[in-house]
Amino acid sequence: MKVAVLGASGRAGSEITKELAARGHTVVAIARKPETIPAAPGVTATAGDASDVAGLAQLITGSDAVISALHHNVTADTLLSALKSAGVPRLLVTGGAGSLEVAPGVRLIDTPDFPEEFKPYALPGVAFLDDLRNETEIDWTFFSPAAFIEEGPRLGVFRTGGNQLITDDKGESRISFADYAIAMVDELEQHNHSRARFTAAY
Repeated sequence: MKVAVLGASGRAGSEITKELAARGHTVVAIARKPETIPAAPGVTATAGDASDVAGLAQLITGSDAVISALHHNVTADTLLSALKSAGVPRLLVTGGAGSLEVAPGVRLIDTPDFPEEFKPYALPGVAFLDDLRNETEIDWTFFSPAAFIEEGPRLGVFRTGGNQLITDDKGESRISFADYAIAMVDELEQHNHSRARFTAAY
């Protein structure tokens, strides 16, 4: 597939770009500073601003899907407008864990233990997912990770779920950036969560 990755120079975006290239996909790796994107076969590093609908539409035209690894500093409406203008049918989004449920109807972000200083970063992701849920034209997927994404080995072994936070036997919710990228590219290829959210953790 030909895949455009937004935020390809970031931690998650660079791992997703690397995983796509390793599996033989053609990647248009888009970032404000494309010179920071690691070179790899099949990867074209491209300068772009995801908040510019017309400019972004031009960059992603011809792609089979767009993967956004941005930190929700661009609205869902902006990205969806660019995809529709470019005729790209699929959008996969790296989301946050804050909107995952820890009990029926209880989101992680609403629990007493959720740090207040993280809320300004988490709330835009919650709003982004809410906006996507109203979208019926673009085939979207929102990937909420474990509560903590960290540096670590590429194990290739993790659990996936839907709207509930996944924790291990210690009550911890973690995944490495490398395995996060595997889960995202698996979803691109397997298409298990059409117009839905999923999560992954150890």
